[in-house]
Amino acid sequence: MVYKKIYLGIEFIVLFFGVPLFLLFYRNLMLPSTVLLPVLVFIFFLLHKNPRFKWKELFYWNINKSLYIKYVKLIILAILALVGFVLIFIPGELFNLPKNNWKIWIAICFFYPVFSVFAQEIIFRTFIFKRYVLLFNKPIYFILASGISFSFAHIFYYSHISIITTFILGIYLASAYLKTKSVLFTSLIHGILGDVVFTIGMGQYFWLEMYKWL
Repeated sequence: MVYKKIYLGIEFIVLFFGVPLFLLFYRNLMLPSTVLLPVLVFIFFLLHKNPRFKWKELFYWNINKSLYIKYVKLIILAILALVGFVLIFIPGELFNLPKNNWKIWIAICFFYPVFSVFAQEIIFRTFIFKRYVLLFNKPIYFILASGISFSFAHIFYYSHISIITTFILGIYLASAYLKTKSVLFTSLIHGILGDVVFTIGMGQYFWLEMYKWL
């Protein structure tokens, strides 16, 4: 059991801290986005070998009305907070992407939730929850591990804004996953907030090449 914990601890550190640091210091070798697919394939392999995981879990959806109402309220509050941040600190960036390149904005609003968000939720929620149960055997440990690793994965954007917002979002999504066990539901929340970020003028904190398209 001890050796298993040590191995899992090393694996967790390499995957969720070593890989982002490698991309940070050797970003000229490859774009960060190109790493997501091979990492996801490796994680799928590990999930497939995990007896605690069933593929149908990725499509589980059993959210009751009270939870819907609760999370709709929280999403609205989060959107208001994000809009408030833009209006107070960077008012000149308000709606920068839809105003300057509406085609790219529409493409992002569609492809980002479908092809990026779902993969991220599998990695940072389902995989961590299933794979590292020996390390993070209490809800608070899992929530912190998910939030910190999710935040650290954005280190190569060179922005404290992206680090802080993704930590808060990671904690929020991990808590939602624990309550619902639905990666689809957390993906929906993540996708909505992500699209809001790219809409209201904060996309530059999460896409280094964005200004080239404005």
